[in-house]
Amino acid sequence: MRRLNKKVWLTAIIALIVLLGCVGYFNRTALALWGFDQFLSDHVENKLGQSYKPLQRPDTNKSGGELSEAYKKPMTMLLLGIDQRYKERGRSDTMIVTVVRPKDGALLMLSIPRDAFVDIPGRKSKDKITHAYAFGKADLSVATVEELLGIKIDHYAAINFKGFREAIDALGGIPLPIDKDIVNKGYDHEKFTIKGGQDRYNGTDALNYVRYREDAGGDSSRAGRHQIFITNLMNEATHLSQLSKLPGLFDIMGDNFTTDLNPEQIIGLGKSMLDKRTVYSYTLKGDGHRLVNGGPWYFFLNDKDVEQAKQWIKSWMDDSLTLNQLPVPETDQSGKE
Repeated sequence: MRRLNKKVWLTAIIALIVLLGCVGYFNRTALALWGFDQFLSDHVENKLGQSYKPLQRPDTNKSGGELSEAYKKPMTMLLLGIDQRYKERGRSDTMIVTVVRPKDGALLMLSIPRDAFVDIPGRKSKDKITHAYAFGKADLSVATVEELLGIKIDHYAAINFKGFREAIDALGGIPLPIDKDIVNKGYDHEKFTIKGGQDRYNGTDALNYVRYREDAGGDSSRAGRHQIFITNLMNEATHLSQLSKLPGLFDIMGDNFTTDLNPEQIIGLGKSMLDKRTVYSYTLKGDGHRLVNGGPWYFFLNDKDVEQAKQWIKSWMDDSLTLNQLPVPETDQSGKE
């Protein structure tokens, strides 16, 4: 049985919520938008300014300026969940290529398994995609994904393990459909128990919920839990009752969260998302095994699946297509509101 990585989690979803939810939920009413602009805008811009880390590449976006027409069109964003301990650089345990269509309120989220065996620009041999961040932070992670999928990544957002837990706790936890206790107890697995039947679950429980995969469905069941988590978290962020919690939520960001979107762009992008939401998620398929006995375990992506993902992204980036014309994953769930 493959060893369960201790920090396999969906922290990138928090980055999504920060960018498209915690700010974007003010779309609910004109009054709420007015309240945000009047009372919280300066605070949010100040806090998010600490997280601004532009990519080091020739086409790096310049900071400043209001939301442009370009940000109302489809865009790609790489969401990274970083296993960072103490002051080390860390590795990306979660990589999600997200296509955002602001005018449709739609998101396509394609997860790349962390152990995917890929070419990493500048390296002599193939390696696990998770190591791209360790070798060159977000810059190399973005370059690696661009080479893998043959696309341009417009932006990135990364958040670490600590930020995930604290962000959930700042929201007062979230509801999750857990009827029975979830127990992670496999050999050489990190041990934890999530008690079923709770009204709300804290950051630690939520983290364990999206990491757990000892059930019969394996990664497929895990992907389903990710979708449930995304939908529930976005619903929580859209409650106007969460307004008073925003300052504390943004205070958490700091060193825990980095992005190449400047504060004005984040706020503008959030506001541009429509009140309705449609989220489609998919995990790239493949086969896992070792190249040699006793060697590292790698995940070999299915070439046809990668090509299909490329076509999905290409279609979703076509602004002339309507939401109903877009191809979507058939096997994964979507979350709508």
